[in-house]
Amino acid sequence: MQAVRSRTIRRMRDPRGWLASLEPLAPDLVAPFRALADDRPLAVRREVRRVAGEGSVGRLLPQHEAVADAFEACLGSLPDAAFSMPGGEADWTVAEALGHAFESRQGLALAAALAARGRWPADAPIVVPGVPGPAGAGRDELQRRLARSRRLVERASRSIAGHELDSCPLEHPLVGRLRCGEWFVFAGVHDLMHLEQLAALEAGLAVESVAGTRRDFATPPSRRDVP
Repeated sequence: MQAVRSRTIRRMRDPRGWLASLEPLAPDLVAPFRALADDRPLAVRREVRRVAGEGSVGRLLPQHEAVADAFEACLGSLPDAAFSMPGGEADWTVAEALGHAFESRQGLALAAALAARGRWPADAPIVVPGVPGPAGAGRDELQRRLARSRRLVERASRSIAGHELDSCPLEHPLVGRLRCGEWFVFAGVHDLMHLEQLAALEAGLAVESVAGTRRDFATPPSRRDVP
């Protein structure tokens, strides 16, 4: 029990410990996220552009897979009750935040793929940021949504490859416009925002388990959600 307590305390003192373990597997997604977490918006765009150059998709796709693996691990380890707990984003539950994250990761990649193929629809809807996923989704439903997002991100990557520097008409009210390859990167940055919230949730649950009590736990500082 003492060993568990010590690990929990170390994790709470190092709230980005989860990021350090993911960084070797997804360095090009973690770099702009670190700038975002440190509240350096200009550095975010600089890092996104740096890693999203010509031919970058082949390097980035395995990194997206690593991030999806991290989501999968969280889905498998969270207790059933956690999905109705606060998700760290506005007043969303964990289920709503995860449903939103999985929809956004595939949506951003597919938008970039459409632009890369020259098939951007003239009547494309305006992006509405901060739309939660379904509140009633449980573990099985969220695992299906994650699996679907994996397939669609992989499919989109084939179209974006070789067109990373092409412009994309997608206009986001908070992010503005990015190139096709840059949207592919930013989809991963957005994923990490929600993984950070899950890490805070897991740390809080671990503290409850060690202490044997039920209490509120800290969530990461809320950055206004993007996609």
